[in-house]
Amino acid sequence: MNLETNLQWRWPWIGLVAALAALAVVIAMVVVSARRKGRRTLLPVFGMDDELNTERISARFHQWRLLGRFAVAALAVALALSVAMVARPSTIDEGDERASNRDIVLCMDVSPSMLSYDHQVLETYRHLVDNFKGERIGLSLFNSTSRTLFPLTDDYDLASGQLKKASDILGKVSSQDKIDKLDSRTSQDFSDLIEGTQNRKDMTSLIGDGLVSCAAMLPGFTYGTARKGTDASKRSIVLATDNISGKSTYTLGSALDLTRKAGITVDGLYAGDKSQENDKTTLDMRREITSHGGEYSSVHSGQSVDRLVRDIERRKSRAERQNRRAALVDAPGWWTLALAVALAAWLGLAWRLRR
Repeated sequence: MNLETNLQWRWPWIGLVAALAALAVVIAMVVVSARRKGRRTLLPVFGMDDELNTERISARFHQWRLLGRFAVAALAVALALSVAMVARPSTIDEGDERASNRDIVLCMDVSPSMLSYDHQVLETYRHLVDNFKGERIGLSLFNSTSRTLFPLTDDYDLASGQLKKASDILGKVSSQDKIDKLDSRTSQDFSDLIEGTQNRKDMTSLIGDGLVSCAAMLPGFTYGTARKGTDASKRSIVLATDNISGKSTYTLGSALDLTRKAGITVDGLYAGDKSQENDKTTLDMRREITSHGGEYSSVHSGQSVDRLVRDIERRKSRAERQNRRAALVDAPGWWTLALAVALAAWLGLAWRLRR
């Protein structure tokens, strides 16, 4: 165990009670000692000051007092360490913590009506990745068909680089004015980015099919059932889309049924036209997402896309914080060693004082 910032106290209140009890004992001892000293001053005192007032005896007496102070200090340190041990110093088991972290797939609709919002979502996640520790993240783009931009990975340099590249490209096509001013290089970059996402003609934003493709990036989904010990809070998909158009192989409901069976939580971010927010298809999307245990947000709720994405991550990280607390393990190592050293020092000084 090392004394790092992840040090926590399992029983802090018991440690506080022990500290107060120890302080009360010390105060009581001081008061009793003072009373005894006061009573002794009332009696005649016969000393040998003149006989003992020599250079050698004075030096030995000074040494005795110095050793006594060191002994008291060592005993005080041992007492403080004992109180700390009662509070049970603990740390987070990094192995358990990393094993319990989440797999996150960003499932992005790249149909024309979504381009302005995709840029903002990717930019937000690019900054969130800087604070990830142990999470694996992947990105899949879909329209009528899907393509994986990068698979699940905890290589954050790679993930951040890919998110930035995609965000920069989508930022250049985030409005019609920008699209009208595209140069050939940017146009080619955009074509390369969305290549493979529109292989079915006259169909766009096939949410069900896109969601199934994104879910296939997560371990265990192939069989459509959850693995033993799977926690839905640890595997999630953030589905950013505008609407359903065209005939898909999977409806959104059937795709969500499959993800729920596989222990995957799907959160929805609606970024379609505001005039369609109350359409039946949009309301159906909201109902399906929430009824399957996911969070539903809309870019028209008055919050920025950045805020919405961060809210989704914050809610999903609650379970992770609980897992971190559950992974606390006692770490008395250095505390025990320090207590042993302090007691050994006190015993050595006490033995020397008796001599």
